[in-house]
Amino acid sequence: MALSGIQIFKMLPKKNCKECGCPTCMAFSMKVAQGAMKIEQCPHVSSEALEALSEATAPPMKTIKVGTGEGEYTLGGETVLFRHEKTYVNKTRYAVSLCSCMDDAEVDAKIAAIPAVDYERIGERMQVELVYVNYAAAAGADKYLELVKKAAATGKTLVLGVDDVEVAKAALEITKAGKPILNGANASNYEAMNALAKDADVVLGVGGANLDEIYDTVAAIEKLGNKNLVIDATGATIKETYANAVQIRRAALKDQDRTFGYPSIVNVAKVARGDRHLQEALVSLFTMKYGSIVVLENMGYAEALPLFGLRQNVFTDPQKPMKVEPGLYQMNGADENSICLTTVDFALTYFLVSGELEKSGVPINLIINDAGGLSVLTSWAAGKFSGNTISTFIKENIEDKVKSRKLIIPGKVAVLKGDLEAKLPGWEIIVAPLEAVQLVKFLKDMQAAGEC
Repeated sequence: MALSGIQIFKMLPKKNCKECGCPTCMAFSMKVAQGAMKIEQCPHVSSEALEALSEATAPPMKTIKVGTGEGEYTLGGETVLFRHEKTYVNKTRYAVSLCSCMDDAEVDAKIAAIPAVDYERIGERMQVELVYVNYAAAAGADKYLELVKKAAATGKTLVLGVDDVEVAKAALEITKAGKPILNGANASNYEAMNALAKDADVVLGVGGANLDEIYDTVAAIEKLGNKNLVIDATGATIKETYANAVQIRRAALKDQDRTFGYPSIVNVAKVARGDRHLQEALVSLFTMKYGSIVVLENMGYAEALPLFGLRQNVFTDPQKPMKVEPGLYQMNGADENSICLTTVDFALTYFLVSGELEKSGVPINLIINDAGGLSVLTSWAAGKFSGNTISTFIKENIEDKVKSRKLIIPGKVAVLKGDLEAKLPGWEIIVAPLEAVQLVKFLKDMQAAGEC
């Protein structure tokens, strides 16, 4: 259980806090209990007390890192069951499944398709992040090791799905520098698998026939001194897998049972094999409930666009709106002579407006103002999207980049037309329709009239 402020206070050395500049010990203890400060900020606490307090005040779900460099991902660390309670911390990561049971042509086609999905949305890169490499004993160890080499060559972080200790050892020799997950520990092999994972300094994945077996295996591995773990929540059926994922997360966060306080792997490629549409639905489900890594058979744009959009919404702080980077966005082959249109940096507004602008086919310079991530009317009411802010932004960031002096403003802030004409001498201010969906006809009519 997490410690209260009083419990933390009793373990502090009670020094003169004016010397170190932190609040009184009681105030400091309360802030630590609330998560507002870290226990390490007290310079007088002993190493023994620090270790005990750090463990007791840590999130009920352990934070685990996998991979290296650009492929390093942080999993777990969650503190709430529901996003609206506070916020989710570390986003679900998506993996594509390979298996040594596949023929070479299928493997090569899937590997070739992995780089195809790679784009940026609201400052976040959207791509296949991990590759799950599954061992099929019937295909033999040599074929699996060749598959591991091919998967490693993609540059993606790997999850090695193998429970054969000797094969796992050989696979780690190939991949351990990339810090993969070794997902194959169970009740029958956990000691040997744990030794391999610790020697290679990689995360160990733990599974089992049911939750009781998984729990006992995790507890046994913890007794061996290893807490660098993830839990494979995949069951025999979709229903069992869902129940596992939810019960593991509830046990950790609601019951404060740290034996289940680890990130989880959910392999929908296993429970919905061959059904691409069902897998996509399940990935969306387990993005919310509660997969840290979700594995599917394929990730094309048909899967990526809705899944990454969902993930970005779920794992965004609900108190901080999603924003796009303010600046100049040239659309439909626009150049410095193309007409300008401005709107706010609220992500939803940007996507609605930019989508309609693309449909119109009219070359246009889209100017995104810094409006604090608020919608048009909200930012206008708050004074963040006003004649002053728009004119200042254009003078400082846009005027030297464009020759056009025609500016279209949102119809909902038509009241700004006169103010902008006064503050932007030489500019023609044009009021757009009230709704984004009307922009296509509006712009095409302007183009036909030779106005843009």
